[in-house]
Amino acid sequence: METQSKVTFIEQKAPVDEYGRALYAVCRSILRAYIDSITNEDLTDINTALDQVRMRQFAKIARLERDKGMRGDGFEWAVHEAILAGEPKVTSYVSEAMRRASKFIPDDQPTSILFGQERAKFLGFLDAVVDEAGTDSYLLPQGSGKPFKFGPWVSLAAQGHIVEARLNNRIKKIWKTDLFLSAAGDPRHFAATIKSNFAHLEGGAGLRIGIVPEHVRNTSGVRYDADKKLWVVSLDDPNGFMGLYNDAYHAVARAICTLGKHETPPYYSKPSAKAQRIQEQIEKHPDARVLDIEEALNEASQQDLVEQSHVLIGVNAPGWLHVKEKATSVISPKPKFLKLD
Repeated sequence: METQSKVTFIEQKAPVDEYGRALYAVCRSILRAYIDSITNEDLTDINTALDQVRMRQFAKIARLERDKGMRGDGFEWAVHEAILAGEPKVTSYVSEAMRRASKFIPDDQPTSILFGQERAKFLGFLDAVVDEAGTDSYLLPQGSGKPFKFGPWVSLAAQGHIVEARLNNRIKKIWKTDLFLSAAGDPRHFAATIKSNFAHLEGGAGLRIGIVPEHVRNTSGVRYDADKKLWVVSLDDPNGFMGLYNDAYHAVARAICTLGKHETPPYYSKPSAKAQRIQEQIEKHPDARVLDIEEALNEASQQDLVEQSHVLIGVNAPGWLHVKEKATSVISPKPKFLKLD
């Protein structure tokens, strides 16, 4: 009997549209940040399990204050997932900051572990953080002396400011950590703090790197702040990552305002034409599950793409993100986002 072999030819189906895909990726990060911020109390109030929450319900419990809520949390998630996806607008600065913080750190692709002690209450979160860092990993604070084992100290710091007195003097403030940064394959980790408003940046014992938007008093790039004792990474605005983030944020936030019937804050900028198309597509799915919207945005960030360098692409959501519970059922068509080019 004659057998035939099947040959598959792969080619890129569409021209590269880096900005469009990157917009979808950052919108996904912003949505994940808000999923992260939903509390069990919120789920009780709407009497719905997290995996069944619809966009209309989701929009009604949104936190949209300036520099708080979705904007601040979204910025943290967007930076984290940009590092994981190898976005050079972020990773080039983060790599430089780590190298300048320690001459022993290899010049390699940076990695990021999302922390934030307020997440430690989520089932499996803390174990996932420690497992991701590795059993032989440790913290690298300022000054000379023996480094600190990652697992035991981070587990203690996860309890928040109430355990500050029990933390070693060199790492008193690591409970404020947003991301733990390292080079690929390196066991040493830097504690980083992230603020969407430069004026809110604070240092502290154990914190080594601060990540903020470019500001009139803080030009883009990497510099050392002697007062805060931080290597400060300032992301370009408006022509770099911050311009991209702000465009995506205003698209998602305006869609939330529409679906949740919130009054649009007067300081919201009008998104770009491409971002407005994302906003309109989100608004078309009020009865879709928010997790389906998140999945569709993740797929849209990779559509028609076989291989592409230097572009924000899909990053799997951590397992602990979708764990909360409650119940109800509504049928809605699965959302799918269109190409922006």
